[in-house]
Amino acid sequence: MARRKIAVVGLGGIGGVAAACLSLSPENDVTVCARRQIDKLTFDHLEESKQIPLKTLTDPSRAEPVDWVILCTKAQDSASAAPWLERLCTPQTTVAVLQNGISHEERVGPHAKGATILPAIVYYNGERFAPDHVRLRHIRGHDLLVPAGLPGDAFAALFEGTPIDVGRSAEFITYQWRKLLVNVIANPITALTRQRLGVFQRPDIQGLSLGVLREAVAVGRAEGAQLRDNEAETILETFLGYPPEAGTSMYFDCLAGRALEIEALNGAVVAAARRHGLPTPLNAAMLTLLTAVSDANAAETKTL
Repeated sequence: MARRKIAVVGLGGIGGVAAACLSLSPENDVTVCARRQIDKLTFDHLEESKQIPLKTLTDPSRAEPVDWVILCTKAQDSASAAPWLERLCTPQTTVAVLQNGISHEERVGPHAKGATILPAIVYYNGERFAPDHVRLRHIRGHDLLVPAGLPGDAFAALFEGTPIDVGRSAEFITYQWRKLLVNVIANPITALTRQRLGVFQRPDIQGLSLGVLREAVAVGRAEGAQLRDNEAETILETFLGYPPEAGTSMYFDCLAGRALEIEALNGAVVAAARRHGLPTPLNAAMLTLLTAVSDANAAETKTL
């Protein structure tokens, strides 16, 4: 039986963990597409640490079509992955998109040469200590969630026998919006305040968060998500139980002067709200402020 040809694009925390786990299955032939050559990956999980050999490509022109692409770049970097997707994809390829936000098909599909686009929700924590060293932490429940159906079943099969647990759901859009609800407060507020999750212990920040969440819940319902009447309050209550010293990806990107993922988060809420004629002034304010920060970071990076 031929091994499944898999390309992992992006070797950050999420991509590094995905590449490590996929490489543990003898049925997978994994290639990592990254900026730098990495021949071996240190993979920490629970109390174990393994050295996993990697086959790495750094030049898209050398890539060949594969059965699966696991796209692990940030959402704002999807267009920059286009040279890889154009070489890796055919109409027989499936691209699993492990990114925040919604609208994965619209964001990735134009670059994928007719490949099937499979959105995935990432619940696991992938921490990157160095370019060649990552750690997997399980949060709760499934590590990844995909829509129910044949593509989702085939995706889950890629991870059989590995530490990653893949769930499938016929109510995927609801779970997708619930993950987005967490991100539309966690990321922008920590980035704008330059504070970790402890900032959410402030009553004024909690009030702002509820306003942002209630706008997004109304939009999610209009998009077909089955969200509860007290969804905003439940999300915030759960969120307040997270470690106050924890940061978010946008917080760290902001401190590092990198471009921010705001278009895929509050930007996605605002764009969907326009389709349904719904007001989202707080989400629009978050989008405007973080876009200005992101543009300034990008301009500064170009001058370095």
